[in-house]
Amino acid sequence: MTNSDNISSQSSDQIVSGNNNDSIDDDPLEWARQAYAALKAKQDSEKELVDDTETNIEVAAIRDNSLSKEVDSESQDSEDYENNLYSNNISEHANIPVKKIEEEDPRLGDFDDTFTWSAEILAAQGKKVNDVSIEEIDWLGRLRRGLEKTRQGFVTGLLEKLGDDPLTPEVLDELETLLLRADAGVTATDQVLDALRKKMNEEVLDPDQGLSFLKKQLCDLVEEPISKSNIDILKPEKGRLNIWLLVGVNGVGKTTTLGKLANLAVRSGYSALIAAADTFRAAAVQQVQVWGQRSGVSVIANNSTNADPAAVVFDAIGAAKSKSIDLLLVDTAGRLQTKHNLMEELQKVRRIIGRLAPDAQVESLLVLDASQGQNGLRQAMAFAKAAALTGVVITKLDGTSRGGVALAVSSEANLPIRFIGAGEGIRDLRPFKSFEFVEALLARR
Repeated sequence: MTNSDNISSQSSDQIVSGNNNDSIDDDPLEWARQAYAALKAKQDSEKELVDDTETNIEVAAIRDNSLSKEVDSESQDSEDYENNLYSNNISEHANIPVKKIEEEDPRLGDFDDTFTWSAEILAAQGKKVNDVSIEEIDWLGRLRRGLEKTRQGFVTGLLEKLGDDPLTPEVLDELETLLLRADAGVTATDQVLDALRKKMNEEVLDPDQGLSFLKKQLCDLVEEPISKSNIDILKPEKGRLNIWLLVGVNGVGKTTTLGKLANLAVRSGYSALIAAADTFRAAAVQQVQVWGQRSGVSVIANNSTNADPAAVVFDAIGAAKSKSIDLLLVDTAGRLQTKHNLMEELQKVRRIIGRLAPDAQVESLLVLDASQGQNGLRQAMAFAKAAALTGVVITKLDGTSRGGVALAVSSEANLPIRFIGAGEGIRDLRPFKSFEFVEALLARR
């Protein structure tokens, strides 16, 4: 699996300004031009291949049209039986998508500031010109646009204060205000400012040096919980069942996130299955089934009112084992930390998993809406005990100026950020990389 969709793509070295790849140090614009030319040639070549394939299919369809009419009813009955047998062997609650709804692949846009910035970020992480993909360029553009509101309030004000003069204590005071306004949290803000003050006591920092040092501090801050987990990029482990529970309150984009994760897993070459265990919210099961259809992923569900979530998970684990599924995604009921019965239900689900799949790799991912800021952080702390959280997915970064909450999650909840969402599309969710996030957050252009 070498394409950029791969959820298991190797984590790049976190390189801050001053330690970039030699190729972009020499001429970043030329590097970007070469990357654009390579992508353009690849896209044109693929288009020609598709056009030739479609032409051949049309010719074959005309030639074989009469033959298709000769299929007898006995053969058709046999095919129907085989399809029904497959469905019945999965689970009595399984919803097997008949046909995957194809999503349009990203296309190469113009050679503009967004492209050159994205290319520079990839080059800084050690990418070679011919290894860059349209998918990666497309995602970085989405991330940069998604953080626009946060950047407008944060970077614009910061750069105005920096000016052309060395950093001063007054600039740090302004930076403190900006960080808190972006919901970075007190702990993260104090940590960053303390490091900057110490650096200023050692040497004079011009604006570029100050910004570079700030990037490094922010990158280190969000990277720390990830490093402690010893998992750079969260991915299913081949050869065993992986179970990821999606937890969080209603309205944060939990079910949508699950659907996007299923799509990302399938595009990355993993087999996936969805358990629709949110049986309390109206239409939740139907929503999951729609996402399953979009990604071509089967859904284990029970459409009866107030069905037992643990029973759905029970069926899903059995189906996953029988088909040697790589990744089972579990959609749990949206809950508030004050709803003790729902928290107990979540613990019951965990016990079922522990009993039926003791060897499974289990992740419990809290989905947070970035626009909720510090309220989202308090949710993380409240969920930590009952859900045995192992990571966080931050959604809706494109709709808020509070993107700094990622810093608060890392520093105060001490949880690794695993994925981030920066849009409404099915491809607008990707594995979290601290370097890309910080560069997008503090992009000058």
